[in-house]
Amino acid sequence: MIQIYPNQEALSFGAARLFVRQAGHACKDRGRFSVALSGGRTPQRTYEFLAQPPFRDQVAWSQTHVFWGDERCVPPEDPRSNARMARLHLLEKVPLPPHQIHPIFCAQSPKEAAQDYEDLLRSFFGEGPPRLDLIFLGLGEDGHTASLFPQRPVLKEGERWAAETYLSQQDLRVTLTPPLINQAAVVAFLVAGATKAPILKEVLEGPPHPHRYPAQLIHPSSGRLQWLVDKEAASQLSRALLRAGSETVVFQVERK
Repeated sequence: MIQIYPNQEALSFGAARLFVRQAGHACKDRGRFSVALSGGRTPQRTYEFLAQPPFRDQVAWSQTHVFWGDERCVPPEDPRSNARMARLHLLEKVPLPPHQIHPIFCAQSPKEAAQDYEDLLRSFFGEGPPRLDLIFLGLGEDGHTASLFPQRPVLKEGERWAAETYLSQQDLRVTLTPPLINQAAVVAFLVAGATKAPILKEVLEGPPHPHRYPAQLIHPSSGRLQWLVDKEAASQLSRALLRAGSETVVFQVERK
């Protein structure tokens, strides 16, 4: 499903509503809500909405567990840290128990950090499937998502749930893998801006080249895939695709 919003502000608001809706369903059905957060500017605005009324008061934070889709191997206070961004704009502003916040710790080697995070996930899900209730993802202009970058060995991963990836000597990361992401109940891509229009069209309408465009690897096996995009990002999508599987979302951003 592709949902098209008039602008990034409305998209971010819509993503916050999705978060609240999925949290409500998960807590009612299973007694807890598990979510993997993303970095980037679009999720940041979503987190700001979630940290304020009315959304802040609509989530059972005591039953919420927060994970991350990926992380750079940088100190926790580094401005590039995805966990830091979420902490500053959301997690410090809501009554979420600290032991239910599960950042990726990368003080040691990326490989050890990835194994530690996989061990954490396996402990959390136990004997059940690794089914996160919601995963937020972004889309890079090169087609990457999380830290699944084009032509990297991690794209061939078929069993591990978390893996290390090396973009350069100065850019080391840990990422969730497609086998784990594709088990989620809902995977939501948040895509905004005219610069994302060409790659969005390529990922959704181009031929399958998942090692060139890793976002094409994301196909939840029994869950739901949603694309929340603004009007600018959707500007190059074909009319045929839009007629077949999209809806235009029109609403005013509510403010308190």
